[in-house]
Amino acid sequence: MKHAGVRSQLTAGLLLPLLFAAAGGAPDLCAADWPQWRGPSRTGHAATGDSLPRTLPAEPVVRWRVPAGAGLASPVVAEGRVFLFDAQSSQETLRSVSFDTGKEQWRQDIDATFTDSQSAPGPRCTPVVDGDRIYAVSCRGELQCRSVSDGKLLWHVNYSTQFEAIFFGEKGASQGASRHGNNGTPLIDGDRLVACAGSTNGASVVVLNKRTGDLIWKSQNDVAGYAPPLVATLDGIRQYVCFTAEAALGVEASTGRLLWRYPLKTAFGRHAATPLIDGNRVLISTHQAGLICLEIRTEADGRSQTATAAWTNRDAAMNFASPVQVGSTVYGLGPARNVVAVDAAAGTMRWSRDGWFTSPKDKSYAGFLTDGRTLLVLTDGGELGLFAIDGAEGKELGRLQVTGANWCNPAWSDGVLLLRDAKSWTALNLGAEVEGLKR
Repeated sequence: MKHAGVRSQLTAGLLLPLLFAAAGGAPDLCAADWPQWRGPSRTGHAATGDSLPRTLPAEPVVRWRVPAGAGLASPVVAEGRVFLFDAQSSQETLRSVSFDTGKEQWRQDIDATFTDSQSAPGPRCTPVVDGDRIYAVSCRGELQCRSVSDGKLLWHVNYSTQFEAIFFGEKGASQGASRHGNNGTPLIDGDRLVACAGSTNGASVVVLNKRTGDLIWKSQNDVAGYAPPLVATLDGIRQYVCFTAEAALGVEASTGRLLWRYPLKTAFGRHAATPLIDGNRVLISTHQAGLICLEIRTEADGRSQTATAAWTNRDAAMNFASPVQVGSTVYGLGPARNVVAVDAAAGTMRWSRDGWFTSPKDKSYAGFLTDGRTLLVLTDGGELGLFAIDGAEGKELGRLQVTGANWCNPAWSDGVLLLRDAKSWTALNLGAEVEGLKR
């Protein structure tokens, strides 16, 4: 196992989407950890040196399987542990299990479950691990910091009681997280925790001391969307990028001062796909507005910025499945239930592959993982697909049924794919096809 010992040396390497991680957007982690939503750098990229398969086995080896409660949170991996967040006895419950065996090490209740029409009651926000601490957010906005070793509560804040965020549920035209609960995983940035609390009273975005929970600053008045915050340096200014129910925006990391704002209104503020950072550009997407590339430029005063749409591709509109980027190509789930590859510079379609999804268009989902050489796609029907990263034709390398119906991004660590469906959390050993895996 690579989990204990060597600290990861995250670098940009050849992958543009990893650039922002060097600015402090990754938690403390070890070589093959998957400690947060979409992996070490929040981009869907595997840890440096942790290769994905080049082919798929005829039958995957089940390393372990653990019964799952309801929920949509993804598994995360750190220091030889896997953290599972699901519903247990009407509570959103955080559990630690062994990476090797799946044996439970501890469990702690975070908050009461919340029910709506989208899925069975359970948490929807993936936890984030940073060193000896793990942070989890409930649907209702209860943010807790707990010890990795035993789950002990270290501090907590509540988006409603501390920041006056209003949680309506499915009532009237309520928007974003106020309607379907909190989904956006907080961001660890150095000694800070950044969260989209979603208060319309000056605390849409909050920055807390990650060790104590003390407020450092709060900013803006937007209801939260479902996407997590990111950290990036755009045209010379370090900032947090947020995709709220009402806009995409950037706020100065040191102060929370608004730098730029791109208003975007869609039905019920269903802004869920995680943005991508590409140089001085931010790519956002919704099922109604399409895939949009925003060019961020600093004004002559050196303090304010503008956000201008460089291109929009409605044929590549991505609903709530987050895309990945390798070099100049963005890979995601299009509106025709198709896997698409889009030129990030021009916004043109490079290729499209359909025939993978049977669920309705507005409910189709896929989890995308890459190491820069191959692309793993987990469909909402539980089928795992493997594509070559070639930029031109999207050669399919294999398919494999691995689980039941799900809306969950899998995690990847040391040749093991961790995923969930309505019944089970599963660790699959795909390492037989992984180059250089130690046995």
